[in-house]
Amino acid sequence: MKKLLLLIGILFCFLNANAQKSSKINIEYSDFADINQTEIPDALLLRGNVRVSHEGVVFTCNKAYYFQKENYIKAFGDVQMVQGDTLYLNSKYAEYSGEVKKAFATGNVIMRSPESTLVTDTINFDRNLQEAFYNTQGTITNRENTLKSKSGRYFVAQKKFQFLTAVTITNPKYTIKSNHLDYYTNSGHSYLFGPSTITSKENYIYTEKGFYDTKKNLAQFVKNSYIKYKDRRIEADSLYYDRNKEFASGTNNVKITDTINKGIVKGHYAELYKLKDSLFITKRAVAINIVENDSVYIHGKKLMVTGKPNNRIIRAFNNVRFYKTDMSGKCDSIHSDQKKALTKLIGRPILWNYENQMTGDVMHLIGNNETEKLDSLKVLNNAFIISKDTLEAGFNQVKGQNLYGKFKDNKLYEVDVVKNTEVVYFLRNDKNELIGINKNVSSRINMTLDKNTIDTITFFDNVDGDIYPEKELPENARKLRGFIWRGDERIKSKDDIFPPEENELDDKIQADKKAEEAKENKPLEPRKETLDYDKNNPKPAVK
Repeated sequence: MKKLLLLIGILFCFLNANAQKSSKINIEYSDFADINQTEIPDALLLRGNVRVSHEGVVFTCNKAYYFQKENYIKAFGDVQMVQGDTLYLNSKYAEYSGEVKKAFATGNVIMRSPESTLVTDTINFDRNLQEAFYNTQGTITNRENTLKSKSGRYFVAQKKFQFLTAVTITNPKYTIKSNHLDYYTNSGHSYLFGPSTITSKENYIYTEKGFYDTKKNLAQFVKNSYIKYKDRRIEADSLYYDRNKEFASGTNNVKITDTINKGIVKGHYAELYKLKDSLFITKRAVAINIVENDSVYIHGKKLMVTGKPNNRIIRAFNNVRFYKTDMSGKCDSIHSDQKKALTKLIGRPILWNYENQMTGDVMHLIGNNETEKLDSLKVLNNAFIISKDTLEAGFNQVKGQNLYGKFKDNKLYEVDVVKNTEVVYFLRNDKNELIGINKNVSSRINMTLDKNTIDTITFFDNVDGDIYPEKELPENARKLRGFIWRGDERIKSKDDIFPPEENELDDKIQADKKAEEAKENKPLEPRKETLDYDKNNPKPAVK
């Protein structure tokens, strides 16, 4: 053995006579060494338990050719490259240049670090940059995560894999697919760029730019993103997601679609607790429900939607406004129960149905779940109906304690007003000429409406009053006590439901979004650094 080591030392000194100043590959051990100038010029053949090193990297293999002039080695059989305790590279064949400090390995390649293992066919490693690159099918194992891609790059110092072609992360709880993904093996953080998806039993997520913490199951998505559940889809400029709690929040241009009940909720901030079937939304919040091919818009400073898909409850708070093509209104808060088809208008409610203004202490709108149409209306305590006379000579008025109305095709067609009823009504003939002004009191009034105007009016029990010629009833007697005409407050379009300050907020958010979209967003270009030592090496490839 001593003779063999002495022979290797002599051969190494011989080959090193004209060595350059750059650091040379160091031959530490080999069972056998020989020089064959005819077969492999200027190459030292090493065979059996070969061990060489170069500036902190150790190579072991069964057989190697060392080209002294080029400071280059080719290794065969059970090749292993070890860089400290950070990187282990095993393969059937490898090449390494001591001049440029680059390695090439192929054949059942396994690259290991303390956090992960990569299995592929061919890999290149640049020690100067501390980067490894592969462009053959690779599989990476990191704790519970398995990553598969056609190519990738590993940054040793950052412990980061970068994929610029199709990559899949498989986890027991979900699967991530992307064409551009950065994955940090120590933290489990994934950064997604371009069209990417995350699929699980609970939901389906799409994004074009986002972050996912595979350890904590937390995520942030910031471009063209949405989360789709079985019954809901939530999208926003920015989405936060906690898989452990099944909690999601959205910021700016939030849109949540109820795919079962055909409802949409919008705003600029929302929180969704899936396990609790609870949704909270604010900042220009609006709930949109489709009723018989028409949409009902409900706005409040805060909206809450709770309950299972077939038993949703919508609550709106603070300065609530709502609009439908044939109806609109305002109140302090709204409570709408889908299962009961009951909507309660609470706190100073006012309702406009076509030209009729209705007020009272509490209002109930009752629907029909089968026909998806309005069925009836209740106004409890201080019921008051006002509408302008046909020729605007004054106001038709009906008041009483309670009001009960019936709808047909979403139009109010019959109304009963009960207890302490009073009326001021302008009577006209078929030529629309004023006959007189009916002013009376009774116990109950029944009215039928046609084309949104009073067609018939009937008084019951304890009727007391008269029909006055226009000249005999002074102006101050033509209005009932409590009369307030609020026509200037009437909501005439879906845009009127928002107060000015919330429109200003929306304008700012949309302007900021357009400015952000206008910025150039150049995609990252993959670097082409495939190492081909046989091409650059004057020596022929050795088999």
